[in-house]
Amino acid sequence: MDEGSELIQQRIRKLEKLRREGRDPFPNNFKVTHTSKDLHDAFGSMSEEELRSVQETFSIAGRILAIRSFGKAGFVQVQDQKGRIQAYFQKDVVGEQSFQLFKTVDIGDFLGLEGRIFRTKTGELTLQVQNFQLLVKSLRPLPEKWHGLTDVETRYRHRYLDLIANPRVKEVFLTRVRAIQMIRDFFTRRGFMEVETPMLHPIPGGATARPFKTYHNALDMELYLRVAPELFLKRLVIGGLERIFEINRCFRNEGISTQHNPEFTMLEFYQSYATYEDMMAMTEELFCSMVKEIIGGLRLTYGGKEIDFTPPWRRIGFRESLLQSGRFDPDILRDRSKAIDAARELGLELKRGTSHGRVLADLFKEVVEPGLIQPTFVTHYPTEVSPLSRQNGDDPEVVDRFELFIAGREIANGFSELNDPIEQRERFLKQLSERGEEADLVLRLDEDFLRALEFGMPPTAGEGIGIDRWVMLLTDSPSIRDVIFFPLLRMEK
Repeated sequence: MDEGSELIQQRIRKLEKLRREGRDPFPNNFKVTHTSKDLHDAFGSMSEEELRSVQETFSIAGRILAIRSFGKAGFVQVQDQKGRIQAYFQKDVVGEQSFQLFKTVDIGDFLGLEGRIFRTKTGELTLQVQNFQLLVKSLRPLPEKWHGLTDVETRYRHRYLDLIANPRVKEVFLTRVRAIQMIRDFFTRRGFMEVETPMLHPIPGGATARPFKTYHNALDMELYLRVAPELFLKRLVIGGLERIFEINRCFRNEGISTQHNPEFTMLEFYQSYATYEDMMAMTEELFCSMVKEIIGGLRLTYGGKEIDFTPPWRRIGFRESLLQSGRFDPDILRDRSKAIDAARELGLELKRGTSHGRVLADLFKEVVEPGLIQPTFVTHYPTEVSPLSRQNGDDPEVVDRFELFIAGREIANGFSELNDPIEQRERFLKQLSERGEEADLVLRLDEDFLRALEFGMPPTAGEGIGIDRWVMLLTDSPSIRDVIFFPLLRMEK
């Protein structure tokens, strides 16, 4: 039997009684004129004497979070989207019939309230209810100690309860919404066009990640959920859209951790006649403007560590970062076998035939990345691990690419785009051969993209930013699940 089923039955009996009395327990005819925040903003600083001169009545609505009933009066705490406010019921004011209805309401019910504002003897701003309406009869009681709901899985699985119980959770998601709007405004002001590209792809591409597979019955073909929008966005650049961005959902059929969710949100943008250095400058400007606006300065605390966003941010070459760690002999940069030995000493598992560049990338991820706490651009990655990036003009073994690290994790990845169709084909083919039997699972040659590239793509730079990880930093959230409304979880047993 469902836990708390007797309480549920009690509420069902109340609902049935309302219906027998001719009352609709789920009406939809109450008009709201104000929010709790409106009232606090307008009257929060006024004294009781000043409030007496306010003759206006206000209509608010929300969920009951607390009830104190005694004799011929009672208080309720009501929560709406903007916050909470206390309401005061008096039998002599609302009338006998309405007061009897008030005495039957439960925590979790929704009420529509109309009345004047005043301040109690304890100084709390309160709505003196003159008329009210039961808007929703809640059939399931909030969990015991709902006001301190702390069980992590319960919070993620029943986010609606989490939002009711924990005001900070709502603030996290309001920050997320605000951050995304700021991103849109930032790019729109700079002449970028927001676009949409497909989420169903005939060929998985744009990133070497395992895709989710689905099937289209009418077309009789396999499709893949988007791993990254990159190749479709570049098609638009080829078509003449020189400044574009997309805030998109991506899907990767891989592990789940505090930093990874199979479904996540990414910002990706492209600018023609720009380089990876322009992308770094734009990223610094974007992030600094957001931290200033949301945090109020250029420093924030994440996981107990202060992060300083004051520009200019540190920039360091990929190879230099490996040597600066003090963990490796310089020979690993020239000798693949030495790099493999270093990886094995660290206990890293390497697949047979792993390229030199991939081994170095694994060493970087294991040793260097966790120590990059302050905003740091790591530049010039090995060409072998950057199949879509333009080779550096002075050193073809590296590419004009950067990754941004903050708090020991990758936040952004950008580069000058490879727009030579012949070299791009060669890179794709090499990537396929290196992956061997795995290639058919994660990567196929995208002939249509290569065809589009043959028509000519202007010199272009692009970048992807993980919005979920960025919001984690802005809100001091330890897990990516804290900033996603409904993170993926196992089915309840």
